Amino acid sequence: MTILYVALGGACGAALRFLFGRWAMRVSGAEFPWGTLGVNVIGSFVMGLAAVLLIERTEGGWARFAPFVMTGLLGGFTTFSAFSLDALYLMERGRMAGAAIYVAGSVALSVAALFAGLALARAAWGQG
Repeated sequence: MTILYVALGGACGAALRFLFGRWAMRVSGAEFPWGTLGVNVIGSFVMGLAAVLLIERTEGGWARFAPFVMTGLLGGFTTFSAFSLDALYLMERGRMAGAAIYVAGSVALSVAALFAGLALARAAWGQG
């Protein structure tokens, strides 16, 4: 049954990633991979919230909800494989500064967003 939850969460996350990517391209164009950057930062933030709620604050939350939320939904929503491809395409087009900003920004902002999600959840629901 757990595999079904992971698969269902992954399908939902992938669909949300697709919709967000299309929206980002309509809003900001295709010159920079804003959609992939956005899903990785948002997903990292939500992962921080989920880690506190499901691992630290909910008895048995990891076993009951994490396969759907953390592995499936967020795993399908965030996309470091697409991140790598976008970085490579920027480099292949000779946009080395853009690629460096994209790689450094993606990693730094995603780690910072995860930290912010943890901090917000811990402040809202108390330290575990």
